Amino acid sequence: MVELVGRHDLSLGITIGAHQSIGLKGILLFVNKEQKQRYLPDLAKGKKLAAYCLIEPGSGSDAGSIKTRAVKSSDGKYFTMNGSKIWITNGGIADIFTVFAKVPVQTIEKMAAFIAEKGFEGVSSGPPEKKMGIKAFNTTGVLFDHVKVPAVNLIEIAMDILNNGRFRMAASMSGTKRTAIEKTADYAANRQQFGNKICSYSTIQEKLFGMRMLQYITESMAYMVSGNMDRGYVDFQLEAAISKAYASEAAWYVVDEAIQILGGMGFKRSAGLERVLRDLRIFRIFEGTNDILRLFIALTGIQHAGSHLKELQKAFMNPTANLGFILEEGSRRAKRVIGLSSPPSLSDHIHPKFSDSGAVLSNRFTSVPSNRLTSASGLPKYQVLPVFSAFQLPSLDSKKKGKESDDHSFQSQESPASVRYPFFNTRILMDHLDTFTSSQLG
Repeated sequence: MVELVGRHDLSLGITIGAHQSIGLKGILLFVNKEQKQRYLPDLAKGKKLAAYCLIEPGSGSDAGSIKTRAVKSSDGKYFTMNGSKIWITNGGIADIFTVFAKVPVQTIEKMAAFIAEKGFEGVSSGPPEKKMGIKAFNTTGVLFDHVKVPAVNLIEIAMDILNNGRFRMAASMSGTKRTAIEKTADYAANRQQFGNKICSYSTIQEKLFGMRMLQYITESMAYMVSGNMDRGYVDFQLEAAISKAYASEAAWYVVDEAIQILGGMGFKRSAGLERVLRDLRIFRIFEGTNDILRLFIALTGIQHAGSHLKELQKAFMNPTANLGFILEEGSRRAKRVIGLSSPPSLSDHIHPKFSDSGAVLSNRFTSVPSNRLTSASGLPKYQVLPVFSAFQLPSLDSKKKGKESDDHSFQSQESPASVRYPFFNTRILMDHLDTFTSSQLG
């Protein structure tokens, strides 16, 4: 449904998505049976709308810096909430709000969420914001002024709700791209220039191919994540972040290329593409900016490798005491270079149907020499790296001894005390270990 709506109107898609993907999701997943029975029937039927209230004037991507506070009453029956929220989708038309606030717990403030109703005394909304795009959906600020929220409306866990919203974007963007491609293909098949239909020119064909490829990838991401959710997977935050960042940027590219192919016609409002382009701009910003999501994706992806490299770095700080660990690592890398090591298994990370492709990928990855990986990365090469006097490594190539080389090389003499324990980069350290292993294998 989200993909279908995304084909026609992104404003409507956001209104529906903000309601069902994040607005009511906390009630659906994290409250007791009585609360579900109270709120969900009307929300499911569309009689009432929900909104998700997180962003504040002083906080955006940094959700932990919110100022809204909820203080528990002395009898424990309710919380008094004070604070303001901005950029709330459905803020002016919602009946039910999932509101984030800080709750004082002993000496700290704990992040929590609450179910607040429009009818609670002290709840009010501001005028609709004037925006660059997605003008048809309601965006306002919401004020909570000494609002008394029943203690039973406390939601302990709610931050994971954003994963649902991010995943939804890939489906919506897939529909948007499909419509843009259809308009473009129809125009290219009928527009004539220089005696031929422009679809016969390789430049246009290449553009259409790239647009369709990005649409297919986005659609595949959406269906893969939704399929995993249907099978009961509960941890899909990384996949949701990747799909949101990729889909939003790919959609911008596809619609921009569509306008380019239509030329002046695409620049006219009647083509229906300029509004889509304006509507798309917000998708790289809300529900986690793509810049923050990139950091999250990168940090999540290198956690395992990072812990291993940290151990190796510590070992090199005291090589005498950790010689066994260092040589063991060198042995593993030596086996990898000559092809004796078993490739890493991807069986725990891919679907069983892709086991053959996973094996090919593993073998291919381990067959590429480390120095080729380093060169392809574009990292700078270093002429000399001071090494520790307690663990001297020989020159990499005796024929080049005493000469400058474009390749990494070690000092054969003992390093002076001032550089015996230098500040070094772990990437360089691993490069040298690889090169040393290769030199010992001849």
